[in-house]
Amino acid sequence: MNTWMAIGATALGCYAVKLAGLLVPAGALERPLVRRLAALLPVALLAALTAQQTFADGHALVLDARAAGLAAAVGALLVRAPFLLVVAAAVVVTAGVRAMGG
Repeated sequence: MNTWMAIGATALGCYAVKLAGLLVPAGALERPLVRRLAALLPVALLAALTAQQTFADGHALVLDARAAGLAAAVGALLVRAPFLLVVAAAVVVTAGVRAMGG
């Protein structure tokens, strides 16, 4: 399978998922459980992606500078720092730990 076939299959798959979403009856989307799940799903997916990118290296769990940067970002969020300051704290701590050889 070459690259263009993979790109075409991915595009068709994305279109099919979009079409399936449009074909769902409006009444089904108005149910309280569905609305609650739709509101929580992006948060859960982002949290899972963050955890996977922070603590995984291939098939192994690691604890390195990325974890320190995440901890710094969480600390900045807890003191209600602005978003740019949260990102800057994570970057500075991650770079500092990597510079020290961690």
